[in-house]
Amino acid sequence: MNDSPHAPMDPVTLAVLRGRLEQVADEMDATLYRSAFNPIIAEAHDACHGLYDAATGDTLVQGKSGLPVFVGAMAFAVRATAAAAAPRGGMKDGDIWISNDPYDGGTHANDFKLVLPFFRDGRLYCYMASAAHWHDVGGAVPGNYNPAATECWQEAVQIPPVRIVRDGVLDPDVLAILRANTRLPESLWGDLNGQLAALELGARRLHGLLDEYGDALVLQAMGELRSRALRLMRSHIASLPDGRYSFEDVLDNDGIVNEPLSIALDMTVAGERLLLDFSRTSPQCAGPVNISRATAIAACYVALKHVFPDVPANAGVLDAVDFLIPDKLVISAERPRPVGGYTETILRMIDVIFSATAQADPTRAVAQAYGTINALSIAGHRSDGPRKGQRWVMFSFFGGGHGGHSGGDGLSHANAPISTATIPPLEILEAAYPVRFTEWSLRADSGGDGQFRGGLGAVYELELLEKDAEVFVFGERGSSPPKGIAGGGEGAVNVFSYENDGAWHTPPMVSKMHGIRLAQGERVRLETPGGGGWGAPGQRSSDKRAQDRAMGYVSQGEATDEKAAR
Repeated sequence: MNDSPHAPMDPVTLAVLRGRLEQVADEMDATLYRSAFNPIIAEAHDACHGLYDAATGDTLVQGKSGLPVFVGAMAFAVRATAAAAAPRGGMKDGDIWISNDPYDGGTHANDFKLVLPFFRDGRLYCYMASAAHWHDVGGAVPGNYNPAATECWQEAVQIPPVRIVRDGVLDPDVLAILRANTRLPESLWGDLNGQLAALELGARRLHGLLDEYGDALVLQAMGELRSRALRLMRSHIASLPDGRYSFEDVLDNDGIVNEPLSIALDMTVAGERLLLDFSRTSPQCAGPVNISRATAIAACYVALKHVFPDVPANAGVLDAVDFLIPDKLVISAERPRPVGGYTETILRMIDVIFSATAQADPTRAVAQAYGTINALSIAGHRSDGPRKGQRWVMFSFFGGGHGGHSGGDGLSHANAPISTATIPPLEILEAAYPVRFTEWSLRADSGGDGQFRGGLGAVYELELLEKDAEVFVFGERGSSPPKGIAGGGEGAVNVFSYENDGAWHTPPMVSKMHGIRLAQGERVRLETPGGGGWGAPGQRSSDKRAQDRAMGYVSQGEATDEKAAR
């Protein structure tokens, strides 16, 4: 093959190389999913892999099954790792670096990032990186979603970029520190090995691809894919009417102070450029719904990929976008402000981008999705049998309804739009932990009305089978429902409840609570939001309304539906 970086690249070769590069990341994803010990990775696919630029750390390639928000944030983690390595001899072939710093790499401390500098003929060619949600990494709450945290050290152990592998050998000292800071050391060991195996496989696959096509040609393809992403973004932005489009939404509270927090966007379209101005957003707060600026930009990357789905997934998505995010906002928080509940805040950022875009062109936008992952942790000790006294920690997230769109109704019981992760199956959760699901169903009447209805949320109810356990929940949308667009209605709000002594209770903070004690046979219950509706309810056809009733999606009678349609 021609190695010249200046030779023109024909579209067929570019398409082949794009597919081959994505396959490298896809195989890394698959390797981790099949080898991880933690169900949040193995079943829910809360992880990702990608290739990053050797000079800038920018995203070059991502897999199709990993979490896009991780891929966007990983660019910041790669840069932070390179900066940490520089005064320590720089990046070296055979080394792998590890960190979970949420302020200099995005997301939260459960998400461990591994960075492998990939060398060819003694020169750094690119970075390969892996991010995955580890089950438990210390902190005050098993599973680490601590709704009462007021500083990062109450959430999890903090690991800056350090070498976990030196010259091909796993560092036992770093491993000892990691294993000492978890309630589940075997789970940590399995997940770490899964990530290391994924990077090793990815390096082999990339070496094989470069041997086949040549280093320069593949590098040229990466650059061309970024250029094409930029050109497509410019074209899409130019198709929107010039103007300023504003939208503001809220988080229920920060888990400490029961007051709403604003996520506000002023979006300006000017020719082929887009300005996302979040200056009116609330200041950083005491509780753990803060996020770093890196995480905020990664959330914008995900939202824009939803709005413009045909754009190649790389750093070119953001090359036509300017950001105005002042320091010390809830979306640009600084250490030691807690960030454990980052998922809730990035979902609200995606919501406001969707709703602002709808003002410019409602046909491109999707109504707001359910807007919370409802992180639930149940933990205790085995009371009998061969595992008596053993610590167990169930951590999981749950689904809800997606918004309606110009092409049809929203998805019901789907996962959050920050990712392509899946909701862990109840069979896996019941097999792994002493719980039994007494209900797992669609939540009727939870989707917003409209020409195209919002998808339905779900009802999850589970019973404790052990003698006792402690429960923590970290959710959102308990006070402010998902919004519709183009005249569509709102989805239902989130409802969490728990049983004690035969009576049901709800949290004082609506969607967040820690320290709930359950006895054997007692239950917790989640009723998750549906998505917002798209378009005026009067435009929904009578056939679709009849189908909604027949399927049990709505419980109202004919008269109610006819009234809503008028």
